[in-house]
Amino acid sequence: MIAEIIAVGSEMLTPYRQDTNSLFLTGALNDLGISVAFKTVVGDNRAQLTGAARTAVGRTDIAIFMGGLGPTEDDVTRECLAEALEIELKRDHSLLTAMYKRFAERRMQMPENNAQQADVLSGATVLPNSRGSAPGQWLDIEFEGRSRIVLLLPGPPHELQEMWKLQCVERVRAKVPPAAIATCVLKTALLPESAADARTAPIYKKYPNIETTVLAGQGQVEFHLRTTAPTLEEAQLAVDRLAGELEDELGDAVFSSAGESLEEIVGYYLQMRNATLAVAESCTGGMIAERITSVAGSSRYFLGGAVVYSSELKTLFADVPPLMLEAHGAVSKEVALALAENIRDICNADIGVGVTGVAGPGGGTEEKPVGLVWVAVSDGRKQDVVQRRFPGDRERIRRWASQQALDMVRRMLM
Repeated sequence: MIAEIIAVGSEMLTPYRQDTNSLFLTGALNDLGISVAFKTVVGDNRAQLTGAARTAVGRTDIAIFMGGLGPTEDDVTRECLAEALEIELKRDHSLLTAMYKRFAERRMQMPENNAQQADVLSGATVLPNSRGSAPGQWLDIEFEGRSRIVLLLPGPPHELQEMWKLQCVERVRAKVPPAAIATCVLKTALLPESAADARTAPIYKKYPNIETTVLAGQGQVEFHLRTTAPTLEEAQLAVDRLAGELEDELGDAVFSSAGESLEEIVGYYLQMRNATLAVAESCTGGMIAERITSVAGSSRYFLGGAVVYSSELKTLFADVPPLMLEAHGAVSKEVALALAENIRDICNADIGVGVTGVAGPGGGTEEKPVGLVWVAVSDGRKQDVVQRRFPGDRERIRRWASQQALDMVRRMLM
């Protein structure tokens, strides 16, 4: 079964409000083995909402509308659903009485416009709202020759989530066939998206029942695998089989198959080796240290280091010889290696990292353009150093440089 989630409200089409309800509902539906095929955001426009409602109910098994159930003139979800489905909207007098009572208990007079919250789609079941005044509605309907479920839920997240848990989840569970969704995410570092897909497409195309999505960004490519089966065991077995074949193809470029970040994986390896790490950062300005220390418990393996942005501080804090800086320049292989080696010695760490480069947008030359970065890693016995030319703006260059450094630490520990 597939579902569509429709967020109603013109405020959702501005830069100031974000639809978080759909994330909650997607997870809840997935737990029941239901895939969310569409997510729609539509404003408080009668014609547009009516059209969106007709489309949603026509193309999915379950259509869930969120918001637009309040007492104001722009709360038109009920009216638009009635028009789209060509059914009556009736005022439920018992519901209206309960609303009057609710206001009376608070010693308040109910405004007349609140009465529209008692309008119910013909044949719908009213879903009580324990946290607000807008009741939800559940409707089983035949539409275009197929059975559909239509749900109207309030927009405020604390109301929607409580109504889903108390009024909806068991009703939906009773309607859907037994099914489970299994997922897996493989993360690779520093592989070009096109190269990664060219290597893996012949593999994942052999599994048409597994949805494979390739996402690239921030110096990594992710393979999101997802399938549905009658039981979780069957679904997970299918996903794991494909994941295993992809890992065989991509080899040690894969750093995670369980959702971990690269900094978490580096932390795992450091703890497994009982090793410690120190960093000397120039163009990344502390980003590597920030990423490492974002992981709880990183004090067990991360000792610290220095941000050595100027040439003077490269000498003062990381013992880079002034003659080396003068001969090779701050952005050079020699300086990156010196940073890695010296910060390791100064901090008495097992592994040292040195990064220097031109993050831009200014400061580049023909010989050393913006995006040029040198990254070095040393454990005292072995040194690795690479030169990279990262495209993009300042933030992207810094992020890619930090990704390069962490991946080199991972590979050295492997």
